[in-house]
Amino acid sequence: MSGVWIFKDRGFRLVENPQAAEGKTGSSKKKVLVHLQTGEVVSSYSSLEQILIGLGWERYYGGDAELYQFHKHCSSDLISLPWDFTKFTSVYMYDVVIKNRNVFHVRDI
Repeated sequence: MSGVWIFKDRGFRLVENPQAAEGKTGSSKKKVLVHLQTGEVVSSYSSLEQILIGLGWERYYGGDAELYQFHKHCSSDLISLPWDFTKFTSVYMYDVVIKNRNVFHVRDI
């Protein structure tokens, strides 16, 4: 059993996801990917692709058809993103940031 025990009014209960129980979800703070050089918020895969190509990345077409992927020439790095940009969450944003240090930053809106 994992979660948090809540003690209230002489009773107690186990809450599996305490943030959801309080009406707060991890997605309440929406994140955006920012290109540091221009200050531009990445709002589409086409704008992200232009920046990545300038950094030596190229589109990778040999993988999963459900993913939008980029491969860095002369390296084993691969960035895999969901095909639908609306599913481009902070997890994917941080993957882009880690593989392109000092180029991108993730910020709260």
